[in-house]
Amino acid sequence: MTPVRVLVCDDSFLARHIVKKSFEGDARFSIVGEAVDGVEAVEKVLELDPDVVILDVEMPRMSGLEALKQIMECRPTPVLMFSSRTQKGARTTIEALSLGAVDFLPKPDGGPLALSRVSEELVSKTLAVARARVRMGKVRKTMAAKSPTGEPPESLVLLGASTGGPQALEEIMAGIDPGVSGIIVQHMPAGFTSSLARRLDSVSKLRVEEAFDGQQLEKGKVIVAKGGYHLRLSSPTAVFLDDGSPVHGVRPSVDVAIEDASRFWGPKLIIAILTGMGFDGARGARTAKKAGARVLVQDESTSVVWGMPRATMELGSADVVLPIEAIAPAINTLVKELESR
Repeated sequence: MTPVRVLVCDDSFLARHIVKKSFEGDARFSIVGEAVDGVEAVEKVLELDPDVVILDVEMPRMSGLEALKQIMECRPTPVLMFSSRTQKGARTTIEALSLGAVDFLPKPDGGPLALSRVSEELVSKTLAVARARVRMGKVRKTMAAKSPTGEPPESLVLLGASTGGPQALEEIMAGIDPGVSGIIVQHMPAGFTSSLARRLDSVSKLRVEEAFDGQQLEKGKVIVAKGGYHLRLSSPTAVFLDDGSPVHGVRPSVDVAIEDASRFWGPKLIIAILTGMGFDGARGARTAKKAGARVLVQDESTSVVWGMPRATMELGSADVVLPIEAIAPAINTLVKELESR
């Protein structure tokens, strides 16, 4: 197996050292270079043609975000953002994912020891990013503020995603008609889902909010599962947060949300399983389909990682396989069909 060629870009000597140490002795990887700012990062990508770029968000001369834009324009390359957990860092990370970064890893607080603790996750994410497809981001028109109708939903749309999800969710949310009610479950740690909700709200005709206890589903509103919690339903319209054990190693889990939604919504539920590693959502989709739900899955060619959609197909749960650009129109059609009955 040819080693994955990695370029490390961070203005912190210590961070670069710890990242390089994470791959030391692992024959699956080769560190081909390092950069200390965004300008050098772009230059090294053009010079070295790495398989993966590990890119810090905040760097001198040129930020990680601006470097990412130039990399995607000049030589599209799989990028893993190594980002701060601060509110500003979270917003920038979500923007980076929209521009085409494949995934991100939050830098832990606590100095060198804390950084060294993420080594295992850094290695696994880098390996996954190396296998991913790069999809270019789109510049989208910012939508004006909007208000939900206050009316109870007649149907429910549930979108589940992991790696590559933020970009796919933007594409879908930009195309969904007003008046739809929905839930989004995106694998993301605490501190990042509020920024994701704001980003999706800015491109959608619907109000998009991060979940909180007691929140109500209504027409014209989509709720994003809060990082670090499962999103659950206590009634057809009442949301609550559950800090129970991770499912498939993740929290929020798509399966957990689908199981509640299928119990309350059954044949009035539309599910889309989008790009992502693993198989979260596949089991729930099978349960939901037995309850009469419609299940869409994203196709391989437009997925960054075709894991969750493939697992859903392999369980026989998918009604239709669609490219990302066809999913919003399909959802709009299905919602109209369900609500005309």
